[in-house]
Parts: sequence; C-alpha cells; structure tokens
Amino acid sequence: MGENEASLPNTSLQGKKMAYQKVNADQRAPGHSQYLDNDDLQATALDLEWDMEKELEEPGFDQFQLDSAENQNLENPETADLNLDSIQPATSPKGRFQRLQEESDYVTRYTRSAPKSNPCNFCRLLKVLCTAIILFIFGILIGYYAHKKCPSNATSSAMLDLQLYQEILETIQAEDIKKSFRNLVQLYKSEDDTEISKKIKTHWTSLGLEDVQFANYSVLLNLAGPSASSVTLRSSGQCFHPNGQPCSEEARTHSSQDLLYSYAAYSAKGTLEAEVIDVSYGNADNLKRIQKMKNTTNQIALLKLGKLPLLYKLSLLEKAGFGGVLLYIDPCDLPKTANLSHDTFMVSLNPGGDPSTPGYPSVDGSFRQNRSNLTSLLVQPISASLVEKLISSPNSRAQTGVCSPLELPNNDEKIVNMQVQTVTKFKTVTNVVGYLKGLTSPDRYIIVGSHHQSAYGSYGQEWASSTAVITAFIQALMLKVKKGWRPDRTIVFCSWGGTAFGNIGSYEWGEDFRKVLQRNVVAYVSLHRPISGNSSLHSIASPSLRQLVIEKNHFNCSRRANCQETNVSSVQIQGDADYFINHLGVPTVQFAFEDIKALEGPSFLSEALFPKRARKIEEMDPFFNLHEAITKLSGEVILQIANEPVLPFNALDVALEVQNSLKGDQPNTQLLALASRLRESAELFQSDEMRPANDPKERIPIRVRMLNDILQDMEKNFLVQQVPPGFYRNILYHLDEKTSQFSILLEAQERCQLLASNESLQEALSEVLNSINSAQVYFKAGLDVFEDVLAGKN
Repeated sequence: MGENEASLPNTSLQGKKMAYQKVNADQRAPGHSQYLDNDDLQATALDLEWDMEKELEEPGFDQFQLDSAENQNLENPETADLNLDSIQPATSPKGRFQRLQEESDYVTRYTRSAPKSNPCNFCRLLKVLCTAIILFIFGILIGYYAHKKCPSNATSSAMLDLQLYQEILETIQAEDIKKSFRNLVQLYKSEDDTEISKKIKTHWTSLGLEDVQFANYSVLLNLAGPSASSVTLRSSGQCFHPNGQPCSEEARTHSSQDLLYSYAAYSAKGTLEAEVIDVSYGNADNLKRIQKMKNTTNQIALLKLGKLPLLYKLSLLEKAGFGGVLLYIDPCDLPKTANLSHDTFMVSLNPGGDPSTPGYPSVDGSFRQNRSNLTSLLVQPISASLVEKLISSPNSRAQTGVCSPLELPNNDEKIVNMQVQTVTKFKTVTNVVGYLKGLTSPDRYIIVGSHHQSAYGSYGQEWASSTAVITAFIQALMLKVKKGWRPDRTIVFCSWGGTAFGNIGSYEWGEDFRKVLQRNVVAYVSLHRPISGNSSLHSIASPSLRQLVIEKNHFNCSRRANCQETNVSSVQIQGDADYFINHLGVPTVQFAFEDIKALEGPSFLSEALFPKRARKIEEMDPFFNLHEAITKLSGEVILQIANEPVLPFNALDVALEVQNSLKGDQPNTQLLALASRLRESAELFQSDEMRPANDPKERIPIRVRMLNDILQDMEKNFLVQQVPPGFYRNILYHLDEKTSQFSILLEAQERCQLLASNESLQEALSEVLNSINSAQVYFKAGLDVFEDVLAGKN
C-alpha cells in the first residue's frame, strides 16, 4: 500500500482499516502455528486484504445495482455489491484470491444473480461459433485430400526406387545374353591367362564402366602332365585311363583333352601299387569299422565324392595311413538324366589362394614356400565305368530302373597300380576389376563376382554363363548411369581368374586389399555357376540377407508361371565367394538354377569339374530365359543393397539362425541361454534402431551411418579360428540343407564317439560359445553407442 493512499483523510477508509485490524487479531486461535504469528506475515496478510478493498473501490463499483442487472455493461462482469462484514477472513496468509479458489462454498454463498443475455451479443456469439465450425470442417477436408494426393516420404521414396530398379532391369534381354555367351566361348585360348581377360576388360570399358583394371598375380599352379594318368590291374595286367578306356594309342588320341584334365590338382605325384579298400563316402564311422578289419597303411582307398567336403575326407584317410585314393561319383547319386558314367572330372585339393604364399598375397618380393603338393596322398579321379571294371560289376542301374550303389565286396581283394602325373609351374593369374563409384557412400562396396576361363585347363563353358550374366547387368546399369543416375554405394565388378585351382584369383586380391575390404565391403553377390540345371531356383544367402532374398523369390514367382516356392538356405557353396565369407565375414547371396534331383542328392558333388561344352549349357536353357531371370534377380538385390539408405539386412534373423543351429538331441543349456540373450539384444536393436532409421521422418544421417556399420560387420562375430579341413570358418553356414546344427559341433560329436575323448567336442563348444557371446556383446555395445549419441545431443 502506497504512502499517499494511507494518509487519505477518509473516514470510511479508516473504519475499514480498523475492521481489518480486528479481523487479523481475531484469526489467531489456540494451537495455531507460531510461524503464522510472525509480524511480517501479519503485515503481509493486511496488505493483501487492503489491496482487495482497493479493487472494490474502483470507479463504477458503487453504481452496480442488482435490481437493474439487465442494464449493466457486459465488459465489467467482475463487479458486485458484496457485504464485506459478512465475509469470513482467510485462515492463511495466502490472501483472499487463493481463498476464492480453495473454498468450494464461497461461490454459492456470495455470487450474484447472472445478468440477462443481450440478444445482439447472442447473435454475435452464434456467428462466431458457426464460422469456427465451417473453418474446422474445411481444414479437415484440405488435410484429407492433401494427404491422399501427397503420400508420405517413405512411400514416395520406395516407389521411386522401385520404378528406378524396374527401368534398369527391363533393358536386360535374353537374346543379348545369348549373343554375349556365344562370343565368349569362341575366344582364342592363348598360352597365358591374359587373352580372355583383355577381351572382358575391353568389353566392359566399351559399355562405359569406369576404372577397369587388371590385377595380376604370379602363382603356383598344378597342371596336367604330358601324358594321362593310368590305373593297372595286377591280376590281369589290364591298363585303363581314368575314363575307363584301355591304355591304347587309339583311345588316347580319341579323348586326349579329357584324359589330360582328369586329375586332382596339388595331389602327390608318383606310382603306388597296393590293395584297393572300399571306404564308401569316407566318413569317420566307415573308417573306424574298416580299420578293425584290415590294415590300411599305405593302401589305396576307393572313395565316393559327396556328403562331406573332399578335403575333410582326405584328412581322415591320411590319418588312417592310406597312401592313395581313387575318387569317383556313384551314378546312383546323380539324376537319371545325367549320364556321366564315362565322364572324367577334375578336383582341386587347394583350400584357397596361391599355395606358395599361404595367408599373404603373391606380390613381387613375397617369400615363396615350396608346396608343390598339398597332401601326401596320390589322388586320382576316375569314372564310374572304371570302378565297375575294377569290382567286376555290371551297370549299376538295372533295367528295372532301380539303382544299386557301387560297392567292392569285403572278401574280394583287388591290387592295382596307380600312376599320377602332374606338373607344377608358376603362372600369371589375372583378375578383371571394374568400379562404378557411389554418389553418397563411395567408400562402401558391393562386390559382384563372376569368373572366366583359364587358358591352363579345360573346365567346360560354365564360366561363359557367369561372364555373360555379369556383363548383361553392367550394360543395363551403364545405360542409366549415362543419363545422370548413380548408386549411393560403390559397385565393384570382378571377373576372377584361377577359380578351378582353388579360387586363387579372388583369394590373392582379397589378401592384397584385406585391410580396405575388411572396413568397406558391405556384401558379395556371387554369379559363380548360374545355370547347372533348369528345374529349380536354388537361392543361397547369409542369414542377414535371407529376408531380402525371400522377397525377391516371391516377386520372381509372381512374374513366372509354374514357379515352385524355394527355400533360402545358408549352406557351403563352391566358388570365389569363399574368401569373402570365411575370411571377411561378408554377407553373401547367390542365385542359380539347378536340377531338382541333384539338390535331393548328396552335397558336395559340385566339387567335381566336368568338361561341359557350350552345347550342354544351351540344351539346358535354349532361349536363355533362365540366364535373364538370374541376371534380373541378382541385379535387383545389388541395386537394393547399393541404393537403400539403411542396408536391407536383418539382425534378428542372425539370432534366430543361431538358436535353430543349437537344436538337437542333447542341447547345451549354457549355449541356449547365451543364444536367448543374443536374441533379446537383436530384437531390441531391431526395434529401437532399425525401425526408426527406416522412417525418413526419424532418419538422422549420422545414426544411419552408425547403424549400417553395425549391420555390415555383425557376421564377423561368427568367424572361428580352427575348423576341420573343408569346413567353413563362418559357422552360420551349414554343410548341407539336410542338417541345421552347427557343422563343427556335428563333426566334433562324431569324432568324440570314435576317439572316446571329449577334448575335440569341448574345443568346438568353446568356439561356438565365444562366437555367440561376441555377437551378443556386439549388439549390446551398438545399443550403448546409440544411447550415448542421444544423450550427448540432449
């Protein structure tokens, strides 16, 4: 209260002041808090009451009459003729304004009658209300049609990408692939590996692919000898070539090319005369049974190809003391339409890369190890017809159509003399590598791999299918690039050399650029053997890419008549994807057409390389429609991985694959508990980080980059150090589609039963446990990093 107002000589004012002092004194009651007895608080209460009285004395207040309420101005609704003497004082120093809110009965006791409404004001209020309703309805209509005509950013972006992909893929034509294929098979075979490589580089460059390079490596190759190998029966003195034909000059001349290339690369060389012992498929159980009956030291094993990796079976034979191996394919394991009884084949005993530089690239100045053979065994591939002659058995497929597997009777002793001739030389292997640089993430690579024919061997014309498919996709892609478009990530096109000798070209290039590839490679798309049959589409994919491949399979089936649904599996495959899967942990995908009967047979028969001719490929796909389908399927996957802001990988599928791989008769509870925690972390990662990143409205560039880095590296956690020969180091891949458990655990369990020791099983369990734990920690650390970034921004 101001001083001037306090000194006004107004009797009424003084009386009111005295009344308020009385009120203030009377409000004290026994037991009241001493806090409220403070003089300052009393003064505060008095000032608040006085301010209230000043408001009541505002001009116009005294003129307010309840009897004439209908004549009052609505602009002063707060004025009222209140009886101050009847108002009870507040019992707290908060003042009357708060008391008006706290006392519920105050309104009913001291509120005046409401003034009557003015008709003009009522009309004005009605107009305002109607206008508001009309504007509200109009706004709803505008929003509805705007949303209908303008879809969300996510939908619009997805539609544009799909339209772009279709524009690129529509230019891929079967007739163009057919022409390219025929041009490739007619290329001249020179004395080195550069002639075909030059043709491929020239063609890719003419299509507009930028920065096409050669990557040359001097490597140790094991080549066919000057004369064919032979097998001689000691009992009769009959000599046979690997295809079952007698060792005569006429037979040698008739099929000299096939005879020369029927050998096992990097086998031991020499001559061995010993008893032939049938070991069937050569698994550990068969060998244990045979060793109880016979002395296997320095004997010759009659071995069937398939069911297990060849290198693994040879390692078991070496441990059992065998000195030689006659390798063949049982006709009962092949489709009825495949008449390969007299056909010879080649295999490679090289696990990968240049044998003289294991684990490091074959560049100038590298130390070269003397490794002309990679096994102590003499290994010779032979035809089924020769096996029939050795065991004196008629054709395995009787007239009834029922096939009887080839088998050497236990009481039948056969002694043969086998001679293996090969030549080891250093030769140049050439890769052709072309780059299409990415626009926004040029340091992230999608590698597309095919392979080309080597001049050092005759391995059929499947390479021409592979090269024709990759060339067709490059041609379609560059047509769009010339119009100004470019993918977000870099696409690297590779045509590998030396594939038949153990994926030498891809291994050496991978070892040469290992540090860069470990950091930058996002995915590998394999075009190794696109056409091996014509009845079924066979899709292989890493667990993280499985959902994407399933989507493409469904879409492909919707476009084709009589399309059978196919499962997408993660199994070991042949070809140059090996290095990227097993040493870099890169997610991989491969589409191929197969014979459905071949898929139902034993696995690993594809380790055999038959010298198929061009006419065989054209018989399977005369109009090259299957080639076109593989090109488009692979191309769509490449485009989506190269162009999507968030990599189309699925973290949860990796965790689910781990859980499925632990199912068995005797599940390990510790591994199952760890796998369950991995699944929880993957689910949390997928829901909290991947879902928002796929929404353009919530997408933050730095978080997308962090998310993609986690997605592209998650399979690296499943690379183990020690595996049996021929087994994948990436334990997410199974031996075949018939088994779902971890391959190294199955092998360790079998070995444990044979050796009566669980040491190998404990080692395998430890490898699997460490991998699962590493993946769980990896996802957990990724979530923690995202939380730290959010906390820093907030």
